[in-house]
Amino acid sequence: MSDTSAASAADPSNTATENRESSAPQRRAAVIGLGMIGGSIALALRNSGWHVVGDDVDSAIVEAAVSGSVIDAAATADLLGPVELTFIATPAGSIVDAAKAALAATSGLVTDAGSVKSAIVADLAGPRFIGGHPMAGSERSGLEGASATMFDNAVWVLCPAEGVDNEAFSTLRDAVTGFGADVVVLDAGQHDELVAMVSHVPHLTAATMMRLATERSTEHRSLLRLAAGGFRDMTRIAAGAPDIWIDIANANADAIVRVLDDLIGALQDVRQQVATNDNAALLSGLTDARSARINLPSEALDPSALSEVRIPIDDQPGELVRVLSLAGELAVNVFDIEIAHTAERRRGVVIVVVAAESAALFEGGLIARGFAPRVKDLS
Repeated sequence: MSDTSAASAADPSNTATENRESSAPQRRAAVIGLGMIGGSIALALRNSGWHVVGDDVDSAIVEAAVSGSVIDAAATADLLGPVELTFIATPAGSIVDAAKAALAATSGLVTDAGSVKSAIVADLAGPRFIGGHPMAGSERSGLEGASATMFDNAVWVLCPAEGVDNEAFSTLRDAVTGFGADVVVLDAGQHDELVAMVSHVPHLTAATMMRLATERSTEHRSLLRLAAGGFRDMTRIAAGAPDIWIDIANANADAIVRVLDDLIGALQDVRQQVATNDNAALLSGLTDARSARINLPSEALDPSALSEVRIPIDDQPGELVRVLSLAGELAVNVFDIEIAHTAERRRGVVIVVVAAESAALFEGGLIARGFAPRVKDLS
């Protein structure tokens, strides 16, 4: 492990130390798979005060993770027993087997970090498993690419199946938001369609552009020296580890092919506009694209632009998931969430903070699904 990685591992340890010294029992988590994402999850957990055990198929990586303070200890049968939360961060092809082993070894919640969700959620559906996908990364690979701040302002998608325990879901959501991530709840199938557009096809496109430029550079030696900011920005993600993309392409082939077909069709349209000097159509497309890019969602809003939505729910598995899944479907960003229980009845209230401009849309969707929300501006 490099000096940089060791420093990153040790970097915000004050909070974790303070939590260890408190009188409350330290919460325990496990991370299976200690590559860039798994190592970053472990660092973020320790930074949040969790005691973290970890495992990897390569024992040398486990040793490096312990010595570099990425994890507290190697995972053993005895240490896995009291684990409350387990993250599976193995390659996509081994997630299901690793998650089943974790479910058998622990009594806590298990989640994963794979970028394709449908098959995994279908195979592991139950009250103690929630599919997950942290949409973050780096050109660096392996444990040395891990960072405690990897998930700051990143989107972390959760894909719970029906029947997931409300408290278990809250535990996972609280842990992930504690990493600095923004949680979005989606159906697994919907997730796979969306990430084909915003992640999988962009990576394949960047890799293809980089390959074409490299081939041209054998004829024009100065080509890659001329690569300016736009080309470098567009192809940056092509520097990621190539091996993981085979599993992704296999697991999400149908959705990826659909988006590739759309992209090819759109590029054919642009080709025709350029070939025929159809400047009006070309300018219209470029203008629409610029406007859409400028208006991509930004960071959290000022409190005066937020609304609180209070939603009574039955105290039974799946109710919280129904609420947050609707927010995901409607593209309503959830800035905060709290569950207030009613002791005398099997009822509770979910308190959700959303952008004021989205509150009416969210309220209408909740009413349509049988909830009785109350909306209050925080201004």
